[in-house]
Amino acid sequence: MVGALLNNPALGWALLPYNPFQPHLSQSLQPPSILHIMGTDDLGRDILSRVLYAAPYDALISLVVVGGGILIGGFIGMVAGFYGGGVEEFNMWLTDLFLAFPALILAMVIEATFGHGYIYAMIAMIVVWWPSYARLFRAETIRVRSMKYIDAALLSGLSRLEIIRRHIIRPALITILPYATLDLGNVILFYSMLSFLGLGQQPPLPEWGSMVALGLEYFPRWWWYSIMPGLVILIIAVATALVGDGLRDVIGGEERWV
Repeated sequence: MVGALLNNPALGWALLPYNPFQPHLSQSLQPPSILHIMGTDDLGRDILSRVLYAAPYDALISLVVVGGGILIGGFIGMVAGFYGGGVEEFNMWLTDLFLAFPALILAMVIEATFGHGYIYAMIAMIVVWWPSYARLFRAETIRVRSMKYIDAALLSGLSRLEIIRRHIIRPALITILPYATLDLGNVILFYSMLSFLGLGQQPPLPEWGSMVALGLEYFPRWWWYSIMPGLVILIIAVATALVGDGLRDVIGGEERWV
């Protein structure tokens, strides 16, 4: 269902219990039931349908932000860890500069500068996310750089960039995979926070964080309006944390966890 919605939202509507945009004022604020498992909102729209419609957008932004953070932070961190010296000092100064700003404030400033919406939220979050990966990749690069086979590769005449490509990228990615998996849930939480503040996907498109915000006006009498999408966010965050923790144990345990 998520794949169909992501590739073709119009086709995906056929898989949803109800049209997520069609209001039914006569059915507004209906509690959870067999017909509406998560209840309805103030316009009578099925909350489950809106939650499912928003799912691929949240999944996409989590993958893009984590992927972008790995690409940018990985390059900066590996170059810093392998070359050392002035290159490392500059790269880590740049990383620390971004880390010095509170993540939410930095994302809000970027969105306020360039505009609100899904794409701008994605860009803002990539800017916020890459510094943590730069530090992780730097630490892993320093660990691998100390191995004797790296010295042998240098003596064989391989360039430093070639050594990074052949011998450092793969072990670094394997080590950081559990962290990245856990981070998928963190991205969704952060994006939901931005949407809660009105900086994410704009109406009438549904988004979990904005649904929670809209539902607070009707809480606690019509509790399902905000609780149901909030519960979905919680489940996703816990699930990714459990998967990331499992991958960490499989890949190498606590001793390789940066």
